[in-house]
Amino acid sequence: MLKHIKHSGKWLLSHKDWRAHFTFIVGATVVGLVATFMAISSEWANHLFIATTAISPYLPFIISPLGLMLVVWLTRKYFSGSEGSGIPQVMVALELGHEKERSLLLTLRIAFGKVLLCILGLLSGASIGREGPTVHVGAAIMFSMRRFVRFRMYDMERVLILTGGAAGVAAAFNTPLAGIVFGIEELSRSFEVRTRGLMLSGVMVAAITAIAIQGNYSYFGFTSALIQIQDAVIPVIVCGIVGGVFGGIFSLLLIKGSRIVAPYRNNRPFVVAALCGLGIAIIGFYSGQLTYGSGYIEATQLVTASGDLGNQYGYLKLIATVVSYLSGIPGGIFAPSLATGAGIGAHIADWLTAYPQGVLILFAMVAYFSGVVQAPITAFVIVMEMTDQHELIVPMMASALLAAGVSRSICTTPIYSTLADSFRPDGQKQHQ
Repeated sequence: MLKHIKHSGKWLLSHKDWRAHFTFIVGATVVGLVATFMAISSEWANHLFIATTAISPYLPFIISPLGLMLVVWLTRKYFSGSEGSGIPQVMVALELGHEKERSLLLTLRIAFGKVLLCILGLLSGASIGREGPTVHVGAAIMFSMRRFVRFRMYDMERVLILTGGAAGVAAAFNTPLAGIVFGIEELSRSFEVRTRGLMLSGVMVAAITAIAIQGNYSYFGFTSALIQIQDAVIPVIVCGIVGGVFGGIFSLLLIKGSRIVAPYRNNRPFVVAALCGLGIAIIGFYSGQLTYGSGYIEATQLVTASGDLGNQYGYLKLIATVVSYLSGIPGGIFAPSLATGAGIGAHIADWLTAYPQGVLILFAMVAYFSGVVQAPITAFVIVMEMTDQHELIVPMMASALLAAGVSRSICTTPIYSTLADSFRPDGQKQHQ
């Protein structure tokens, strides 16, 4: 025991190991800075596209198809590997055991393309989020830091990837705890105890960097909605089941749709992009320009009770997100899923008029998001931190767990694990 303590002390004082810790801090700081840039630029892109719809609601019928065609062309020509949300690529990189294989999925070129193309996608009105791409970018940045120091710990490349992905979530949502939980629950099922401190440090540094620039804000604002535990049973059951059903349906549509569209996307990528862009414009026009972009503005209005978007918003946002993802452009589903859940919650509030609307919106948001990603702990922790609502942690947890169970009965394989198949080497693919 004494020898172990002595050895640990030497490890802490080792010059090389302090360089390793410094490398983690520098990398996490860069992740925080890039995440902040993505947040600011994505918000700008959202507002700019909405401004074009104010000029004419018919402009998206031109901008969206052409914009998505441009994004697809740039992706295929210069940034292959940046498609989709980026989380499947990070998961595959964690599974692979060789640096050369990981390097194909996590390069600074792909990270740069992810940032650029995500912004262009939002400028085209696509229903995508920046949070999933931030996970990919964060993992690529941290993975690149391996060049600056030789690590003594086993499989530190994997720890770098895991830390970068978790730090990306923390910085993107301003939710440090959710970043840690996401790293454990979604990206990696297990890792050595000694790596936990490194991941924790990376997540906290990235979050602090983002907060220092943007301020300590709540992602979707604040809500005063409360309910007693004994009164939350029916809302939890209803929101959990409804959110789980629609979350499972969304996942199934994305998985099955990707398999059906893949051959056409390979042979006629620009035709598929144009048709998806046209679909986005049609849905956006029918929704009254509400389904364009990440859904951040609309979700904030629902959570803070500062706007009425109508009963159809959540379902139209779901369809718009599916269409956007099937186009093959880089972009995430986190923010659009949270906005969809909020819209479904607002509709549920019209049925359950005896309960606070804000509570139902939060429960449905957690439930739908949990149903999509089938990671219930990550779901309720993210929403809890984003809305600064700690009093409802128990019913939100129950909603998330129920929704995840319901979703699994509809979509038996988690969405990210299944979508990761297209990035896995032959012979390592999973089948539903």
